[in-house]
Amino acid sequence: MDIESRDHPERAEESSRPTLKTIAFMTGLGVTTVSRALKDAPDIGEETRKRVQLVARQVGYRPNRAGVRLRTGKTNVISLVLDTEEQMGGFVSDLVYGISEQLAETPYHLIVTPYSRNNDPLEPVRYIVETGSADGIIISRTEPRDARVRYMVDHGMPFATHGRTHMGIEHPFHDFDNHAYAVAAVRQIAEAGRKRIALLAPSPNLSYHHHMRDGFLEALSEAGLAEVPFSSVSLDHSIDEIRERTAEMMGRPNRPDGIVSGSGQAAYALVAGIEDAGLTVGAEVDLVSKQSSRLLHLLRRKLYVVNEDVRLAGRELARSALGAIGGKPTASLQSLVVPTTVGGW
Repeated sequence: MDIESRDHPERAEESSRPTLKTIAFMTGLGVTTVSRALKDAPDIGEETRKRVQLVARQVGYRPNRAGVRLRTGKTNVISLVLDTEEQMGGFVSDLVYGISEQLAETPYHLIVTPYSRNNDPLEPVRYIVETGSADGIIISRTEPRDARVRYMVDHGMPFATHGRTHMGIEHPFHDFDNHAYAVAAVRQIAEAGRKRIALLAPSPNLSYHHHMRDGFLEALSEAGLAEVPFSSVSLDHSIDEIRERTAEMMGRPNRPDGIVSGSGQAAYALVAGIEDAGLTVGAEVDLVSKQSSRLLHLLRRKLYVVNEDVRLAGRELARSALGAIGGKPTASLQSLVVPTTVGGW
């Protein structure tokens, strides 16, 4: 190893990475042709493009991000701003998988920018915008009047939100129709002959709390059912807290005989709390829950479930963010999944 490589191992590592010249040598093509083939230039034949891209994958070629930024002003990065207290199981992994899947055939790659909900959620977005460390941003835990959305619009940062806002700003988003979900869930419980229904909802500051709650109340009124208030916890509370509050509620004389859950993870705590109170799901009480992992029937067979495809959400969010970067019409970058069935037992 020469002196420079010994003193600066990062430079030695960089010099050993495959470059455009490496691919040109292996394919017998010029560097300019290789570069244009990797960018899917229309004047490059399909066979040549496929051969170059195959060799690039085989040798592990990655564009030098610093060089790309100097030449184009772009980072080829999309940042997913993620609450560190989000469900760290299937939900997050499926979301990241879906985003990465959509980005796989593009020059873009994903970085995750974490933050704590105890701090200002605008701070990580402000950091990305001020440092120019990404070309686009994806945010979750969207609020009806989300300061992050206003900030990104004002600063011209392309973005997509997981959830909708209600602030008079048209922007890219992907959402699951939680209003429709709550209506379908209550109707299923009503068909089972239940009369007193409780809702375990998202935190009240989030947009989908209002969607879910509005659908829940609409369906209760339609079926002539009574609500059993369950506002002492939300989906933001811990599994232990939800379990404890559920057991307390199920021990009361006016306990619910039906519960609608806003997430699959919370359903585990609801089932535990119901059983702590000496009751059985599917006998004294029915439970409807969303799920993203399709595992709830392994927990208890007599559950009603509605599937939410979080990988699809990731793909759609990536598509929307890429479209925003590319200047596509906003209306074409908005998607809403409406649940159609409640799976029974």
